[in-house]
Amino acid sequence: MPELPEVETLRRELNLALKNKKILSAKVLYPKTVFPLSSKIFEHAIVTKKIAVVERRAKILIINFSDSTALAFHLKMTGQLIFQAHGGKKIVGGHPAPKDEITLPNNHTRLILTFSDNSILYFNDLRKFGWAKLVDDSQLKDLTKHLGIEPLSKLFTDQFLIDLFKQYPNRTVKQILMDQTLIAGIGNIYADESAFLTKIMPNRKANTLKPLQIKNLRQNIIAVLKLSIKLKGTSAKNYRRSDGSLGGFVPHLYVYGRAGQPCKVCRTIIQKIKHNQRGTQFCPKCQK
Repeated sequence: MPELPEVETLRRELNLALKNKKILSAKVLYPKTVFPLSSKIFEHAIVTKKIAVVERRAKILIINFSDSTALAFHLKMTGQLIFQAHGGKKIVGGHPAPKDEITLPNNHTRLILTFSDNSILYFNDLRKFGWAKLVDDSQLKDLTKHLGIEPLSKLFTDQFLIDLFKQYPNRTVKQILMDQTLIAGIGNIYADESAFLTKIMPNRKANTLKPLQIKNLRQNIIAVLKLSIKLKGTSAKNYRRSDGSLGGFVPHLYVYGRAGQPCKVCRTIIQKIKHNQRGTQFCPKCQK
């Protein structure tokens, strides 16, 4: 699943491509994608809407229209957005398309939006877990009200994280960082990387960390997210950047995806365990 930097990368590039475009037609190919609206109501309601700006909240991509409604996408594990300019280049974000599925639409296409300039936005989803919801302001607030604070916002202070660790003393570092109701947008990649940079084990209990370690953890979370955004995100088996290529953050990974390889700092072999039902990677020497 793409995390904050990957969705932010896609947001920035789709914002440039979609801004001010008007929807000419919509075709729902898998009704559950646009639930709770029916396909017919969705298709009718979205026509003629003009895109004002593309935003992000945590891992949710939000296409805001000029009439104060929005189309919110969640890619989940295998969702994919493809923008095809009329006679121009293709922008791809999300799950990488197999070579035999380059043709659009294909068997995994769930929603097609055609714009007045004949450009097209496709939403594909192999496992059908992703969704696209047409919402008004109040519905968008309901959709995102459970989400915690953004780790790149001014609210994400040293004191906030220290208080959070005090509030959940028996949770592990990774459990807290990946709880989207507490901090929104951090997943496996950046939880593991931030823990490594702070030299702490991801499965350490919150109450075993000193305030200085928590402050360092916060600084490392911010640093790793900002660097990943700058480098267009991290590639994983279920994600590629918006032009379909590998994310530039891959060479900067210390532990994620490197199980069985030597640590870049001490040469100890990176290990992988199952923690909280998620694969967790770490250096047994650098991290305590």
